Amino acid sequence: MTSIHDKYAHVLTHYCLDVQPGEKVFIRSSYLAEDLLKAVYRQVLEAGGIPEVAVSIGDLDRLLLTHGNDDQLQHVSPMTEATVNTYDAYLVIRAPFNLKELQEVPKDRLSFRQKAMRHINKTYSERTANGEMKRCLCDFPTHAGAQEAGMSLADYERFIYSACHLDKEDPVAAWLNVRKEQQAIVDHLNHTETIRYVGNDIDITFSTKGRTWINSDGRANMPSGEVFTSPVEDSGNGIVRFSYPAIYMGHEVEDVRLEVVDGEVVKWTASRGQDFLDYFFSLEGANRFGEIAIGTNYGIDRFTKNILFDEKIGGTVHMALGQSYAQAGGENESSVHWDMIAEMRDAGEVYADGQKIYEKGKFLIG
Repeated sequence: MTSIHDKYAHVLTHYCLDVQPGEKVFIRSSYLAEDLLKAVYRQVLEAGGIPEVAVSIGDLDRLLLTHGNDDQLQHVSPMTEATVNTYDAYLVIRAPFNLKELQEVPKDRLSFRQKAMRHINKTYSERTANGEMKRCLCDFPTHAGAQEAGMSLADYERFIYSACHLDKEDPVAAWLNVRKEQQAIVDHLNHTETIRYVGNDIDITFSTKGRTWINSDGRANMPSGEVFTSPVEDSGNGIVRFSYPAIYMGHEVEDVRLEVVDGEVVKWTASRGQDFLDYFFSLEGANRFGEIAIGTNYGIDRFTKNILFDEKIGGTVHMALGQSYAQAGGENESSVHWDMIAEMRDAGEVYADGQKIYEKGKFLIG
């Protein structure tokens, strides 16, 4: 009988990364994902790939940020440089020990480290955008993730595996069907030039002229289920309230409300976490949108405080402040990318070039 880890590994190796003989595959996780790591390693070998595994232990990032001097914070590992510059595929399996470990790190030290890593992130973005390097981000269920989601570990495992369609007899076929359904939506959107979100405390419009809508079908993120693009940087105008808590770097900010003029966030408030929101908008490139998107995964039926899942909730939209996606034609550069989510199932509407294409959490096209 095939184990759930073998099933997961098969999707990651053969669908998400489509590993080919001779390709160098970098796999990064923590030792908590040992069983899945072994399964992926074996299947990459069987596919003819050349796997390299980096396994972490908990608290190292916090120790660097709290005890490292400026030279140490600016140091970028030559192994990281080589991986991002030369590998054919990059798989990150998130298996956290503690999702709050960076919460008390001074913000200026976080910013200092992010700036040091900026050129690496830029190279990563460029190589994945032009197809030089395949990449995938996924999650392995751990106690830390389950506690953050308010579930038992057993329930959290079922939630993750179901969202990834691993409960299906043929998960790859299920994802191919997602790809087909979303492609019809993307094809329509790629023939339009403006997008408008309307809902409770939401009325905001962007230009997408010259930009490409992307079909996020589970290859770059597992799970997925969204369509997204990077809007024209100076085009956003309106107001938006994000009804779900916005979580970034271990900080939780509630009831975020933004006023946007010509693409720039000119006013921001939060009912909780205003100090962190103020800090975020002090960062370069953080006051413009790098992404607008619509979630389509109706199998993700609850908010878990895990953005990999939450941003795909069917019946929601999300927008990300900061770094744009090069593959969508985005030009905003930043060391940050913060996704914020708004509910659309009660009174939400989306218009493309003035045509209503979405109502109360469902597309009217496709």
